[in-house]
Amino acid sequence: MYYAQVNQLTHHPSRTMIVIGNGQIMATPSSVQLQIEVQTQGNHVQGPQQENAAIMNEVMQSLIALGIPREQIQTASYTITPLYNFEDGKQIFNGYEVVNAISVNVSDTNDLGLIIDTAVENGANRITNIQFKMDHTDAYYQQALSLALQNAQLKAKTIAETMHLPLQPLPVEIVEEQANTPILYRSMTVSSGITPIEQGQIAIDATVRVKFQY
Repeated sequence: MYYAQVNQLTHHPSRTMIVIGNGQIMATPSSVQLQIEVQTQGNHVQGPQQENAAIMNEVMQSLIALGIPREQIQTASYTITPLYNFEDGKQIFNGYEVVNAISVNVSDTNDLGLIIDTAVENGANRITNIQFKMDHTDAYYQQALSLALQNAQLKAKTIAETMHLPLQPLPVEIVEEQANTPILYRSMTVSSGITPIEQGQIAIDATVRVKFQY
């Protein structure tokens, strides 16, 4: 009886490893936005309204005198709220509160303490919503993305060398993970005679998931 010889080919299944690469770029904020408020109260609405308008006008003029362009000062909100006290379970009218808030955008973050002091000296009684911002964040993100890819390659190489694996240098798949909102890392800066404001850097992160064959 004749049996045909069958050559059996040994099949080596493709083996892969997946690594996560991370990259981070630290950048100095390029601008800052803050909200400056004037709050006034009175028994009749006209009184606190007029007082508020006069004070806010002084605040705005003082900011313009510092060199802040008028177009960088905008009204954020204006509210008139009746006030009540509760005594013995009864609601008792206690006048009105008027709140006028302006949003100020400043390109030089080093001037922030001086701006706050100037506003307060001219009648502002509340400062809120200080937000440091970055321009051209996409350029910084591209740098972080490049670092993330390098990080992934280094991780894969370390794993392969440790485990004595024949790593293929070119990845077979690269997935960009969702970018996170830039995070502000703060460090205290103190200026003599001026309100100290926490100046910091913004961290821009990138993450990739990379698959390699070996």
